[in-house]
Amino acid sequence: MNTLLVTYDLLTPGKDYDRLWSFLESQTNWAKPVRSVYLTKTHQSASDFRDSLMSYIDRNDKALVIDVTSDVAGWTTSLGTSITNWIKTNL
Repeated sequence: MNTLLVTYDLLTPGKDYDRLWSFLESQTNWAKPVRSVYLTKTHQSASDFRDSLMSYIDRNDKALVIDVTSDVAGWTTSLGTSITNWIKTNL
């Protein structure tokens, strides 16, 4: 399985992005360490996941999906225990 970092800028003011967040949180294993960033475990490649994500955002919105599957990462302790544990377990 791959661990993907998904980040986005939603540029349409007042737009309801609940469908996007529901899609991201429907993944079997995910974490949201900071605003506009999700980490998720998936069998999809980064580009396939990006393609799936595109149906939940507008054309002018921005999205970046990066495969971060490895054991190398750095973060601040202010992310909290549950996010820290998720990262340690899933990278």
